[in-house]
Parts: sequence; C-alpha cells; structure tokens
Amino acid sequence: MIFAADQARAVRGAHIARERVSNSSVSTPRGGRVINVSAVFAAQSSQMRQQAAVEEALAQRLNQVAPATRRSRRLAAKAATRKNHIVTGSAMAALVGAAAGAVAVVAPKTPVKAPLASRADTSQITPASYTGRQASTSTNAEVSRSEVRSQVQEQQTSNQGKWELDEAGLDIDSMFKSLADNPVVAALMDANQGQLPDSFNPNHATGDTGNAYEFSQCTWWAYTRRHQLGLPVGSYLGNGSQWAASAKKLGYWVDNTPRNVGDIIVFQPGQEGTDAQYGHVGIVERINADGSVTTSECGVALNGKTYSHTYQNVHSFQFIHY
Repeated sequence: MIFAADQARAVRGAHIARERVSNSSVSTPRGGRVINVSAVFAAQSSQMRQQAAVEEALAQRLNQVAPATRRSRRLAAKAATRKNHIVTGSAMAALVGAAAGAVAVVAPKTPVKAPLASRADTSQITPASYTGRQASTSTNAEVSRSEVRSQVQEQQTSNQGKWELDEAGLDIDSMFKSLADNPVVAALMDANQGQLPDSFNPNHATGDTGNAYEFSQCTWWAYTRRHQLGLPVGSYLGNGSQWAASAKKLGYWVDNTPRNVGDIIVFQPGQEGTDAQYGHVGIVERINADGSVTTSECGVALNGKTYSHTYQNVHSFQFIHY
C-alpha cells in the first residue's frame, strides 16, 4: 500500500507494451469469425488506462495517510539535523560577537566616600572584591567557539562566587547617628545621647528670619553669637526672661542643666542683678570642671562690647540648647 504509486507506474508500462502490439491491426479467424486485434487492444488499453489513473490517485491518498517507514524517518531526522546545524552556527556567530564586546565588572579605582563620617581616616569604604571567576575581556579574534561557549555557560550556571566587604577600615561609632539637618546640632546630639527628650525633633521650626533685636541689647548679642557658632536661634523670642518659654513652643530643647558651649542661659527679671522688668540672656562659653559656667553677655550701655561672668548656681537658670 505504501508503494502503490510504484505499482501504478508498472501497470502503465504494461499498457504501453500492449499498445505497441495493437498497432499491427492483425485479424485472426476464430470459429468462422474475424477478430480485429487492434480494436480489442484499443478497448482494453483504454479501460486499463482509466483503471491505472484511479489506482494512482488512490495510491497517492494512501501514501499521505500511511504511517512513515523507517527510511522516511531517517530522511526526516537527517533534515532536522541539518536545520539544527544551521541554527547553531548562526547562534555561535552571534555569541562570538557578543563575547568580543563583553565588559567585565571592575571595582572603582578610588575608595568610595562614606556619608556623615566624622574623621577623614575612617570615611572610606574598601571596594568590594569578587573572588569568583570573572568574565574574560580578551578581544583576541583567535578565541575558539568552544572556549567562548564554555565561558558563557560557566557564567550562567556557576554559583561559586562570593562577595566580600572589608569592614576593618570602618569606624561606625564615629558616624553621626542624628538625623538633624544642621551638622552642628547633629554633632551635639551625638554627644548628648541618652539625655535627649524622647519626643525631641532636631528639625523643629527655628523661628529665624534675621536679627530683629535692638543693637547692643543682650538679646541682640545672643542671636549674633549663636549664628557665629552655627546654632539655631529665633528672631522674635521676646524679652530676655521670655526666651525659654518661646523657644520651648518652637520645639527647642530647654531644661535647667548646661550641656554644651553655645547654650543660651536665661535670667528671670532681677535674677543675679539683671533688669527687674525684662530679665536677661547670655551665651555659655565654657563649662568648668566644678560645674560652673562662664558666659559672654552684652548690654545696651556697652555699645556692642561684651563682658564675661562665671555662675556657680547653674541649676537656678534655664538653658536653651538647640
């Protein structure tokens, strides 16, 4: 059934032979009757041609639905192999081109600066080093396809690499832990760790729009000196005795303990001989070993000049920190 087309071709060959014989048109007497051989052969030949055409069409239909033979399977496998070779060759050509332009990951030549580090010798991070096999950067045109293929496969499937970060050069304790926008405040907050109020916001409103205080007043000097030290201060905190309450409303840290150079010391009216109506303010310039504080102060009669005084009873005053 599978080779029905071949059989049909054999039948057509027999028909052709018979037609050659029929061309002689021989008549043979038989029982008193004359037989026209040519006519017989012509009739038979026409009938056989029709039968052959039907058989060939049937054979073609059967070949289409018939199961594949071993020979046809071998031929199909060879054709698929040739197709795979063509596809593989194109892929390898593209792979070689990609490998020639491959870029290896390279660590930066100079150390990366760490943000918010307080010392220059501890503000560097050693670049991470990759200890696994790195991609080859060779552009040598002589590299064979097998070598390129093995390198790419190893990069895609290998999980042997290990990243390492050298932490020996990092001094984490020296980095600012405060989130204050003002770097001076951030440093002071680090120094006052464990003493800050739980709800303290280092980025509170400062109320600063410029020095609005009268020249040579104690409030004028306190504003001027705080700016010299890089510390926040409000422009409209009121008379000297009102500064602590006004600063506390803005979010400043206020208590009765001197903590840092630059703290504002607040005097109530008449305290330590100050003005009986307006009070007074000054700036802490030094905290002494015995707990006393030395200040810088100014007054309207001094025409912008300052004076210094040391106070022992420090907890009798209020101090504005930052």
